[in-house]
Amino acid sequence: MITVASLAPYLGGALALGGVAVAASRRRELLIRWCAWAVGVPLVTGAFWWGRPGAAAIAIAVGVIAVMEFGGLMRLGRVDRGVLAAAVAGVVLAAWLAPGQELRAVAVGALAVAAVPLLAGDADQGLHRLGAGLLGLVWLSVLAALVPLGAGALALFVAVSVADIVAYFAGQRLGGPRLSPLSPAKRWSGTLAGAAAGVGVLAVLSALTWPMAVAVAIGGPAGDLLESMVKRGAQAKDAGHWLPGSGGLLDRIDSLLVALAVLLVLS
Repeated sequence: MITVASLAPYLGGALALGGVAVAASRRRELLIRWCAWAVGVPLVTGAFWWGRPGAAAIAIAVGVIAVMEFGGLMRLGRVDRGVLAAAVAGVVLAAWLAPGQELRAVAVGALAVAAVPLLAGDADQGLHRLGAGLLGLVWLSVLAALVPLGAGALALFVAVSVADIVAYFAGQRLGGPRLSPLSPAKRWSGTLAGAAAGVGVLAVLSALTWPMAVAVAIGGPAGDLLESMVKRGAQAKDAGHWLPGSGGLLDRIDSLLVALAVLLVLS
């Protein structure tokens, strides 16, 4: 069984090796990104070490920040964002405090999201607000899966992150057909190489099962394309500008979100 304690040495070692590689490259943007990881990895690991309350806390924090970024992309007002953030937090709390009631929490959240433009009588932008709110609820509520998955979710995040990094560099070197018009820089060669690397990471971490492998190989790239579609629709390069070297938090968890969704369906 995977535990946070069993993953900690691998996370620390990867962070140290990454630091050495970044220092050797002397590339400022990579150094900035590594510093963000150096802060984020211990924080997230500590939260999961705490157990279900810690996983719920990190899921709610990430969910609220992601809602704010998503709301900015979709040009949603403060009330829409507030209700959506509360709805996502409610699903996470249900996963922690009332397991088995997550779908009911999603349904209540959907009604609340729909009520905002309806009560406002917004005939011009109401449909856009409703559609964006429901998309955000479905997309971001999968963060609730972090609570029951525990260390397994941490292993999935590591594998998806490695797959994303390998896909980027391998695609640049190998070239070949583009993966999708939604993300012209990504190549099939890089995606396949990243999938292989991600599955390899799962094996090293003793977390390799066929649902986890499918989540990494298919869910990860699909999540990246989904966020690319949202950003292209909003004519934005990044979901935010506050996270050093990474744009926004949504830019870092886009692959994880759909990977979690795939894992939930297959499990």
